[in-house]
Amino acid sequence: MWRVKPGRIRVHRVTEVRYLGQLHHANLVKLIGYCAEGDNRLLVYEYMPKGSLENHLFRRGPQPLPWATRLKVAIGAARGLAFLHDAKDQIIYRDFKASNILLDSDFNAKLSDFGLAKAGPTGDRTHVSTQVMGTQGYAAPEYIATGRLTAKSDVYSFGVVLLELLSGRRAVDKDKIGIEQDLVEWTKPYLGDKRKLFRIMDTKLEGQYPQKSAFTAATLASQCLNIEPKSRPRMSEVLACLEELQAAKTDSKDHRKVSSPVPRSPMGHRQRRSTPLGSPLSTPRRSTTQVR
Repeated sequence: MWRVKPGRIRVHRVTEVRYLGQLHHANLVKLIGYCAEGDNRLLVYEYMPKGSLENHLFRRGPQPLPWATRLKVAIGAARGLAFLHDAKDQIIYRDFKASNILLDSDFNAKLSDFGLAKAGPTGDRTHVSTQVMGTQGYAAPEYIATGRLTAKSDVYSFGVVLLELLSGRRAVDKDKIGIEQDLVEWTKPYLGDKRKLFRIMDTKLEGQYPQKSAFTAATLASQCLNIEPKSRPRMSEVLACLEELQAAKTDSKDHRKVSSPVPRSPMGHRQRRSTPLGSPLSTPRRSTTQVR
């Protein structure tokens, strides 16, 4: 339930009613109804008993999400974005972040809050020019710099959330020191290195994750964060990679406990390189421009 206040927020909620009233997908939150009385507007959504992904990753209290659940959430969110991007009339979500991913009783992920969503480019246009809006730490650097919005802007944001799922850290955390305040910059040296990846993995996992799958997910996150938008994968490709990870039969030797942090690699044997959608790509330099 969302009570709408006058002003710009009202415009955003009108946008949300328009999109959610037209779009129906298993990974988009359902708009049950809305009402208006004077200056008050009330939106009613389906009940999502597990709350937001943000709560499970960063708040004290909830049980830590196991690896399989994190992968399930990533897949559900990717399906929602892919649906929007591949629709006949493309929609760019523009505010993809952990707090906008809601979870039902079975941890199925659904995208919520379509107040900043924009129609994608049409005809020969390659982008949509718009006022820069979004959330600091998630917005793509080229969008912050130019105001040019594309579906690849959402792909960048997905890469940030994938890093949050891997690390258990926020995209921007002012309680950290130095480079660790910026998740993308902090993780950059580790994403393409199997021997160092454990250094950024969420300690709440207690090492209980398949190392090969984690490295593949990290590689995918790195590709989503490529500084060149055209070099980022499409959301349909991201989804296919994640679904392949979920479907793969996990080798019992691959699912071992890792101690972190330690000065040497936790792996006791050589593994074949598992790389989705090509080799790992370098992550972009972040803009310091502040967005909402």
